[in-house]
Amino acid sequence: MSTEEVMAPAANGGPHPVPLASHDDVAKDPTLFMDTLKSFHLSIGSKFTIPVISGKELNLHVLYVEVTRRGGYDKVVSEKKWREISTVFEFSPTTTSASYALRKHYSTLLHRYEMVYFFRHQASMPNLQTTTEVPSSFQATGTIDAKFDCGYIVSVRLGNETLNGVLYHPSYPAPASPAPLTCTDIVPYNPPELSNSRTRTRRRRRSNDPDHPKINRSGYNFYFAEKHALLKVEHPNRERQFTRMIGDAWTALSLEEREVYQNIGLKDKERYQREMKEYREMKMGQS
Repeated sequence: MSTEEVMAPAANGGPHPVPLASHDDVAKDPTLFMDTLKSFHLSIGSKFTIPVISGKELNLHVLYVEVTRRGGYDKVVSEKKWREISTVFEFSPTTTSASYALRKHYSTLLHRYEMVYFFRHQASMPNLQTTTEVPSSFQATGTIDAKFDCGYIVSVRLGNETLNGVLYHPSYPAPASPAPLTCTDIVPYNPPELSNSRTRTRRRRRSNDPDHPKINRSGYNFYFAEKHALLKVEHPNRERQFTRMIGDAWTALSLEEREVYQNIGLKDKERYQREMKEYREMKMGQS
């Protein structure tokens, strides 16, 4: 079968791809699937590269088959089936963000292909990026979870929903800026205390005490460390962009996926409180 892309007039007068094979055929034949997928992206002018997860190329054919046999992208999202699908790939146990990665790569590389080959849509290709209208101004309360050179990692409570994201200092360009930010690693945020010599002396004494418990980290800090290690393998030449990439990835996590790391943060907080209690008792016994 020729894989030359055929174009047909769309409802709005613009061309859109016409499927070169049936869904059953591409689901059965990995070679035909890859040929039609590459041709599809070429015809719509989008970049096509095979993503890498945990150092291995992602099998896009298996991903497409697993998603479409569950009813397609939208149904998998609404029924939260990404974690179930991730078990098919037998990723390393350390790859805890696999479900997010699969959803991201499917949305970018396969969602529009699915609309043509699985749902046989005969309309012009839509823009799959959705926008949500928000009030021009509103009040909300939140907390600072971590800080870095360019700004803060924040959690904001808006109605019944908790939003997580990155708040940049005005002196730095917005996230949409093409210039990469030179930001250092995120560290736990501690509100500044009153400046006096006694406070500085206590802080210096604590930092030099080898017995002092290691301060607890937030769930985001644990996610950052894990994601940073993965990005160093997948994108070794883009390290200056890791902070923004990880912040965006954290924001895109589902509540279920984020809860995994938040629970780790809570356990670490309990560990810190327990060790601090033992530390204070030890110091009192020595005095």
